[in-house]
Amino acid sequence: QVQLVESGGGLVQPGGSLRLSCTASGRTFSSYAMGWFRQAPGKVREFVAVISGSGARISYANFVKGRFTISRDNTKNTVYLQMNSLKPEDTAVYYCAAADWRDYSNYNNIGSWGQGTQVTVSS
Repeated sequence: QVQLVESGGGLVQPGGSLRLSCTASGRTFSSYAMGWFRQAPGKVREFVAVISGSGARISYANFVKGRFTISRDNTKNTVYLQMNSLKPEDTAVYYCAAADWRDYSNYNNIGSWGQGTQVTVSS
């Protein structure tokens, strides 16, 4: 497993932007597909985005396409989630994940999680 630490959450007004970061420990960062999930109160954790180890493959949930961008810097062991045009329904705790690409179809298959960072979109 790999240790993950997220940062960058906070309070933002509707239409605003935030960038989340997740830094991983260990020397095998580039071997993991890195992703983001989110969980709102009373709801199931849901997939947001994933990027392959090389960065060549990316997938997004339909509800964030065109608004969120996932990227990674393997020299810094860090994955990012740039979130633009934020909506109140984006309010949730956002979790960073490290796993094989095929594991992202079900959050129960994810082996490594960060502690989560709160994102609140409100006026």
